[in-house]
Amino acid sequence: MDFIHSLAAVSAEELISSAGLVLLLVAAWGGDKAGRGIAIAAFAVLVGAAAIALPTLLGSVGGSASLAFEGHVRLDAFAAFAKLLIYLGAGVALIVAPAFFEREGGLRAEFPLLVLLAALGMGIMVSANNLLTLYIGLELNSLASYVLAAILRSNGRSAEAGLKYFVLGSLASGILLYGISLTYGFTGTTSFDGIRAAFGAGPLSVGATFGLVFVLSGLAFKISAAPFHMWTPDVYEGAPTPVTAFFATAPKAAALALLMRVSLGAFGAQPGAWQQIVIFASLLSIVIGALGAIGQDNIKRLLAYSSINNVGFMLIGLAAGTQAGASATLVYLAIYVVTSVAAFVVVLALRDAQGKAIESIADLGGLSRTHPGLAAALAVVMFSLAGVPPLFGFWGKFLVFQAAVQAHLVVLAALGIAASVIGAFYYLKVVKVLYFDDVVDKVRGGSEFANLVLLTASTLFLSPLGYLLTRWLGGLAGNAAAALFRLS
Repeated sequence: MDFIHSLAAVSAEELISSAGLVLLLVAAWGGDKAGRGIAIAAFAVLVGAAAIALPTLLGSVGGSASLAFEGHVRLDAFAAFAKLLIYLGAGVALIVAPAFFEREGGLRAEFPLLVLLAALGMGIMVSANNLLTLYIGLELNSLASYVLAAILRSNGRSAEAGLKYFVLGSLASGILLYGISLTYGFTGTTSFDGIRAAFGAGPLSVGATFGLVFVLSGLAFKISAAPFHMWTPDVYEGAPTPVTAFFATAPKAAALALLMRVSLGAFGAQPGAWQQIVIFASLLSIVIGALGAIGQDNIKRLLAYSSINNVGFMLIGLAAGTQAGASATLVYLAIYVVTSVAAFVVVLALRDAQGKAIESIADLGGLSRTHPGLAAALAVVMFSLAGVPPLFGFWGKFLVFQAAVQAHLVVLAALGIAASVIGAFYYLKVVKVLYFDDVVDKVRGGSEFANLVLLTASTLFLSPLGYLLTRWLGGLAGNAAAALFRLS
């Protein structure tokens, strides 16, 4: 593909980067008072980028993959599916941020710009077909995310979250880069197609095995999979809630999609090597996420451990190493992104009479009697995360367990099901506080209209009505998974 066609293939990224540069000038001239306008413009840019990506996803099964820039970038239905989830998470962050930051002293003009830059990096990540492209996209996303976590400079918790994220993220980036260098050294290429061919030529050498381990370890940090999860609770708690909502959705979707592309694409010729690592990370994430959440009294920290737990379940689908497993993982990921949107919109509504955020679970006692709608929405989120039927969250778990059984990973599926039942305890604990504890009556804040629309839409999606979308969502995920397995 020549250079002009390559430029046309990455038109979504070109739109975001061009608009980001223009909005950067607007921010420089207009200052923070232009923040809300920049956020609206950034949201419109994301809608435009989604409109560009959607036709690729809706194409024929298997996707018509386009290799751009000498094979460094792959545009297919899988990348389009991941990008739509990325733009959804980033768009939600832009919608809920202005009202939140106005209560904290005003929306900084750089916030929507950083979200756009992070979305640009994530778009490059999921389209990567080369280890160098992977690293460039990941670092662009990471650098923007570090600043987003610490964007409330006068807030000690936000500054601490940003610092911890930066230090641990830098360590993970070093691990990933070392793995990339080892992989290149023992295969002679950074191309995913070339690595797959080299890995399929015979048994893995010790050096190539170490390269695979380090690459997967670096990516495991980005999805907060155990044992590389240590940053997640502190960053989720300390970062501003709109930023936490962003971290729980867009970067999670991008990093998991990247892990799938690397595992099933670049390392796909040696499934026995990477499947062991994924299975280990899956079980450890499920156990640590469940045990860590049990003792939490802060709702944001509980959701952080819940994210670790849910990543473990998603990795079960990846561990299957099949197209059905990849499709199940993508369905689970889409449901989880919407669940996270609902969860953090509820958290944003938990404010006292002075507008201060309420994060203690104990302070939500009897919320069903004072704010029944808010309590019902949070209960739906908790039951969906627990995988309790007939809520839509059950469907994602069912699909990944089914894929594992079909791939003869019966023990893994059985352990996942058992851990899912045990892990339901901490979700039910929150519901018990909402409906059966004495009324604390601390929550006074309401929700802005845009937040109410988001909460209503996401709650309906998670309700039994969501099953009406199973064929549609499953078709899109199946199309994306087929593209992932299409190597030519």
